[in-house]
Amino acid sequence: MKTLLMGAAATALALAATMAQADQPATPAAASASTAKPTYGSYGFDATGMDASVKPGDDFYDYANGTWAKNTPIPADKSNYGAFNTLDDLSRERTKGILEAAKSDPNSKIGAAYASYLDSATVEKQGLTPIKPWLAEIKAIKDQKGYALIAAKAARAGIDGPFRFYVGQDDKDPETYILSMGQSGLGLPDRDYYLDQDAKMAAIRTAYVAHLEQMLTLAGESDAKARAAALMAFETDIAKVHWTQVDSRDADKTYNKMTLAELQKAAPGFDFAAFYKANGLTPASLLVAQPSAITGEAALIAKAPVGVLKDALLLRTLHGFADKLPENIANADFAFYGTTLSGTPEREARWKRGVDFLKESLGEEVGKAYVAQYFPPETKAAMDVLVKNVLAAMGRRIDALPWMSDTAKARAHKKLAAFTPKIGYPDKWRDYAGLTIKGGDLFGNALRSNQFEFDYNIGKLGKPIYRWEWGMTPMEINAYANFGMVEIVFPAAILQPPFFDPKADPAVNYGGIGAVIGHELSHHFDDQGAKYDETGKLNQWWTDQDVANFKALTGKLGAQYDAYEPFPGAHVKGAFTMGENIGDLGGLAVALDAYHASLGGKPAPVIDGMTGDQRFFLGWAQVWRRNYREANLRQRLVTDPHAPSQYRTDIVRNFDAWYDAFNPTPGGKIYLAPKDRVKIW
Repeated sequence: MKTLLMGAAATALALAATMAQADQPATPAAASASTAKPTYGSYGFDATGMDASVKPGDDFYDYANGTWAKNTPIPADKSNYGAFNTLDDLSRERTKGILEAAKSDPNSKIGAAYASYLDSATVEKQGLTPIKPWLAEIKAIKDQKGYALIAAKAARAGIDGPFRFYVGQDDKDPETYILSMGQSGLGLPDRDYYLDQDAKMAAIRTAYVAHLEQMLTLAGESDAKARAAALMAFETDIAKVHWTQVDSRDADKTYNKMTLAELQKAAPGFDFAAFYKANGLTPASLLVAQPSAITGEAALIAKAPVGVLKDALLLRTLHGFADKLPENIANADFAFYGTTLSGTPEREARWKRGVDFLKESLGEEVGKAYVAQYFPPETKAAMDVLVKNVLAAMGRRIDALPWMSDTAKARAHKKLAAFTPKIGYPDKWRDYAGLTIKGGDLFGNALRSNQFEFDYNIGKLGKPIYRWEWGMTPMEINAYANFGMVEIVFPAAILQPPFFDPKADPAVNYGGIGAVIGHELSHHFDDQGAKYDETGKLNQWWTDQDVANFKALTGKLGAQYDAYEPFPGAHVKGAFTMGENIGDLGGLAVALDAYHASLGGKPAPVIDGMTGDQRFFLGWAQVWRRNYREANLRQRLVTDPHAPSQYRTDIVRNFDAWYDAFNPTPGGKIYLAPKDRVKIW
């Protein structure tokens, strides 16, 4: 496959020209880019994947991607497959090359860590010996007080316990780090798996109890059947007090600041002071995301049999470290979490899992080598230009909003001016000098890595905000928005075809990575991101009328998504996916405006019979090509705040420009009358 970085210097110059600021004339470099062959098709879009028998107004996703969907099988080691996976495969192959080379260097920490993962013979020979000291500590728990201390130690080891906690920015004081905590304690992905009476959910619950029994047996435990049933009953009670996904994403509802004494009074069933002190923490105050859930969980822990609490920690340990333990444990864990929950028939090859382990444990150390080989400065500079264009387009759209007051528009512009785009890789790399890696000690390496990450996070307390920090490695095929930092972040590996191709027509690039940039930007103005001001503070900066107008529009958008039904009786949740849907709607609108501005007042050329706007929307559709296994898609409807890719593509139904470009007739399945089209940002 040709990649973004082939002929790096030349292609970066061409890219900078094709992404030129509005009103800049075309340059020779731009002309050369237009004649170079892109990775996909003749102009950056794979037209062979279209299904012309489908009318755009019935299903734009299938029109743009239907043949691809029919002809593209999901690999046996994947739960879904599409454009993101294609780039992830490429990223992992490249990372593998870096790690294989590092293995021969006796001084390379990443090489030693990778070699320890690949050394399956030693893992099998050691059996459960490396983990037995930890399991012995769990077995030695005698009461709830002892459980609190070991649960705290488990948190540092990266093992899920009754509560999750971490250090992050204080939403209402973004220049300060604070300890935050929230609900946890479930072995299934969400409360709905325990409480939904759907037959498929009931079948998963039955399989889960059987899985717990199997894992206890493999760990050499007795009376596994009864213990599995008891743990399931305990987790079901926890699920009943857990907040829903919708409530848990509400920035206002989840901001609950209290002292440790106030937390202890609100949730007296658990010794929080001892829990935090065990990790050297005596917080003056902390943020509690779901107070009633914490209260409920603490009460359940107080009355639970100690044996059930011990089994919960034992089984979370086996799950958390399954891939670093013998194959009988790893295979059993995958059989449930990989196959039953996600429908994936086969585990990935060991080298692929080893690459993932290195991303988790020494991600930025690997990232330095990745960037040096695959992301030169010229490409980063070219991306800077595109980001500036999209930001400028957002400013113009804010000025034109009919529903927002002038007062709020002025603050919106202040927020826009405060943005920090991060592209490719961090300006400051992590230092892993304090992490010990040993040959032939995979479990120990994983444990020490988890402890190292925990200590790094907790060590932020009392320090200035780490504004250089990244939440992803350069090898990730992803992007994100950080409300508290007022930043949008794009790792190196996503900046490749089909998202970003310097040899492609600009319309396709704007419809691809341009809309991704716009998506992350629009997150800062979605139903939660818009609650944060230009300093990153959770602070209402709109008038009451602005809020009312905004909610009226988001309500219409939510209703669109509520109507989507991938399986009979299984709908997309408009409220749960709202932030991502606003991101798609706003992101595509901003990218389209940026594309139009980049034409400098000239008409877009027609290429292969497609107009500029048609190519733009096809570029958007192409990046969402994805086939799902049924189990995976069902799980995503419950746990993923993103709508399925088909419905993300079909957001085009809200754009007048899409109707002008493709002329869908009224009555089409995704056709919306002008009054029903939602325009927010």
